[in-house]
Amino acid sequence: MFIGHYATCLALKKVEKKASLGMLFLSVQLVDILFFPFVLLGIEKINIIENFTESTHFELEYMPYTHSLLASILLAGFVYIVFRMVPPRNKSVALVMGIAVLSHWFFDLIVHTPDLPLWSNTSTKLGFGLWNNAIATYTLEAVLLVGGLWLYLSATTSKSSIGKYGMGIFVILLLLVNAVNIFGPPFGNTKTSLAISALLMYFLFAGLAHWLDKKRS
Repeated sequence: MFIGHYATCLALKKVEKKASLGMLFLSVQLVDILFFPFVLLGIEKINIIENFTESTHFELEYMPYTHSLLASILLAGFVYIVFRMVPPRNKSVALVMGIAVLSHWFFDLIVHTPDLPLWSNTSTKLGFGLWNNAIATYTLEAVLLVGGLWLYLSATTSKSSIGKYGMGIFVILLLLVNAVNIFGPPFGNTKTSLAISALLMYFLFAGLAHWLDKKRS
């Protein structure tokens, strides 16, 4: 799953308005933000296979340190502790950040082929395989994201014309990017180019979310 993860961020912003939307965007993708450097370092493994599923051009071979359920729980706990220690030490903000991290595994569970380990790469691997149906994958992510947008807009008010229309335009941009991601060619034909393009998008989208969120109150 790609943009569907951001639905969690928008929904959690309604739960805790003091949380930074930009940080939520980074937290919800923290698993993948760590995964790609791990791939480049040879710690985890991905194979680029065009049309591996209807929705993806890669096989996730080995990723217990980022994509196992145990790793996700530990990462969520780590993020929670960090936000409890960093001023203003808001317990509620720390909690939603941890939830954002943990949500990644459960959203991935819906779309991944059975490649998500519970704790080690030799443990049971799960995945309901929605990626095998590109239209269903795109529709689910779109519905989740639009639903998250509705929750976010219902909990915030615009302070300018950018605040009024910006987040809606941003969501349309995400939907367009995901259409290319699912129905188009691979973003990169090497592990390095795939990692760079993915990381650039994660940080770019987080920056845009942070900026647009400042235009609402």
